Amino acid sequence: MLTTTSQCVRLPRALASQKRALHDLVTLPSGKPAIRYGPPGRSAVTGNVATVFGCTGFLGRYLIAKLARAGTQVIVPYREEDSKRHLKVTGDLGQIVNMEWDLRDENQIAECLRHSDIVYNLVGRDYETKNFKFSDVHVTGAARIARIAKESGVTRFVQVSHLNASPDSTSQFYRTKAEGEEAVKEIFPTATIVRPSAIYGYEDRFLKNMAVWPIWWKLNHMQTRVRPVHVMDVAQALSNLNDVPVLPGTLNLPGPSELTHEYLLNLVSHVTYRPFSRAPVVPKRIAIVLAKAAQSVWWPALSPDEVERRYIDDVDVPGDWDKVGLEPGEIEDHAITYLRMYRSAENYSRPVVLPASRESSYDLA
Repeated sequence: MLTTTSQCVRLPRALASQKRALHDLVTLPSGKPAIRYGPPGRSAVTGNVATVFGCTGFLGRYLIAKLARAGTQVIVPYREEDSKRHLKVTGDLGQIVNMEWDLRDENQIAECLRHSDIVYNLVGRDYETKNFKFSDVHVTGAARIARIAKESGVTRFVQVSHLNASPDSTSQFYRTKAEGEEAVKEIFPTATIVRPSAIYGYEDRFLKNMAVWPIWWKLNHMQTRVRPVHVMDVAQALSNLNDVPVLPGTLNLPGPSELTHEYLLNLVSHVTYRPFSRAPVVPKRIAIVLAKAAQSVWWPALSPDEVERRYIDDVDVPGDWDKVGLEPGEIEDHAITYLRMYRSAENYSRPVVLPASRESSYDLA
């Protein structure tokens, strides 16, 4: 086969660019060596290995995409075969490793994290089932993963909780989140506790849920104050922790602004060009009765504990975004991305019209 002079010149240069040097050898906090090679980006190999429990959920898919794009090999524990298929393409060949697991099987947990440098625990439940109660997942399960990670020599552990986690909360969800934090810190003192607020994005149960079920967001006369945060910001913050040797303590990751449910419903109305919902304000006791009745359905639209959460304001604490090198975006800048599908055909391409102010206003421009 004939080759041109330019081809002969380019080949040695390409091979030379693949040679490894001393700076490609990195010593991880665990004392293990990590050898970096390959071009920067998706096809790179950093030598880091991360296990993300709960990766098949809403936040998990974005975190895996961020980690894999940086060249980290990601262990993907899954329960159901179809729940992890979309994650395979988030990384290059060999970067995404699928492993079956069960929260109650310690051997499977140990197998999923025994080669990892960092472990993320994103496992959580929005409502209870006959198989898993809040405490089973948020407390017992989190403690089990942390203990096995500690025994396996993992040096970095990240526990994802919630901004409103509190042992004195009227919501069992928030109480067990706080209990899970304490259980993890007792076993893994250097663990990083991450507390995001309500998260919105493509598969959320926040903005899109407001467009479909506005009646359930009128509880508490729409005066509940929340600090929504973009899923991409939270995923990037978690991914950035992979480059930090150790960061013990709690990271609060709320959105940049505190907004009422009333304003958010108004925002949905403006962005979608749909009239503000005329659904009545349902009293709390009636909403709880309806939610309990809905529990007989396989996928409840609203659980009784979630009704309780709709009456709890997000805590007023400063964000720790500077520790992860990020600045969160405002919800108005991203709303159209997730709400355009709820526009009618005639309004689909119309410009985005936001409320004139963050005061209550139901009139569309």
